This record gives sequence, C-alpha cells and structure tokens, in this order.
Amino acid sequence: MTKKHVDRRLTAILAADVAGYSRLMGADEEGTHAQLKAHRHDLIDRRIRKHRGRIINTAGDGLLAEFASAVEAVRCAVEIQRAMITRNAKVPEESRLEFRIGINIGDVIEDGGEIFGDGVNVAARLESIAPRGGICISRQVLDQIEGKLKLQFREMGRQNLKNIARPIEVFAIDLHDGASKAARILTGANLQQEI
Repeated sequence: MTKKHVDRRLTAILAADVAGYSRLMGADEEGTHAQLKAHRHDLIDRRIRKHRGRIINTAGDGLLAEFASAVEAVRCAVEIQRAMITRNAKVPEESRLEFRIGINIGDVIEDGGEIFGDGVNVAARLESIAPRGGICISRQVLDQIEGKLKLQFREMGRQNLKNIARPIEVFAIDLHDGASKAARILTGANLQQEI
C-alpha cells in the first residue's frame, strides 16, 4: 500500500487564547463576545496581516496563526500584548480580556488550509503556560530571533507540557513596563497549565 503524499513545511506557529474566558462569558456573554470581536477586528487580525501572517483557525476564544518568519510572529505577538495593555487600562480588572500567547517553530502538515503536527501542539501548550498578557516561546524560536529584536527574555527552564513527549525549553518575553500587572512574568514553580 502506497502512502499518499503529504504537504509539509517549516513554519512559525502562534497560538493565542483568552485567559479566564469561561468566567467572563458566565458573567456577561454578550459583552464578552462583543469585546472579543472588537479586539479581533481592530487589533489582532490587523496585526497578523501587517506581519504577513495567516489566520489558520479561530475557535471560540482561541486563535491559531502561522508566519513564514519567527521574527514576524514574535513582533506580532508583542504588538498585540502591548496594545491590549493600553486597551485594558481603563477596564475593571475582572472584565478585562487578556490573551496568553505561545509561539513555536515546527515542521507541519497542511491539509485543507489547516495545519497539524507536533509543532502546532507545542505552540498550544506554550500558550497554556503563558501568564495573562504574556508570551511564551520555545528555544527554537529564541534561537531565530535572538539579536534581531530588542526584547528581554526570561528563561523558564525545561517544561513538561501536557501530552508532549519531551520536555520543552521555554522562555518568556518580558513585556513588563513597571505599570502593568497584566505584563508580569511568572517563573519556575509558579508556572501552571490552565486546562
């Protein structure tokens, strides 16, 4: 039996999710939905296009995008998170939409406009351990962007991510501006995956 040819490519994968989305929806479904829709339209989708990314999937509060460049994926994520800090400045903390973002590089399978593979799964798991308003990246991403972007990185160590066979070396991008609680970076034992 011959195997069907599978289209593969190396890509930078950005996974984003709203922290505490179920709680926000439980408190105000219509308001939360409208707020997420506005953020997506006004801020996120535009930034992804600006950095030559492609939105692969949007399910509920989640988003999966791919970029031909790790540098562009990280620039996009940083712009999104910094813009969200500004947008949330006057919003009560309990009503804020705050994204967690994970970025990985991986060899993916493309099928019907979707992408699949371990690289996608790792990006999603990196997102799950990112703090509210934060960005976690894999060592592979750091290797591609180091020296190309003026950012501070915090080493998070090797993390055992849910359903990922090997530990992943994780780094957080430090967005801390001294004024934003949402931009803090958690370390070591404080990292927990939210399910």
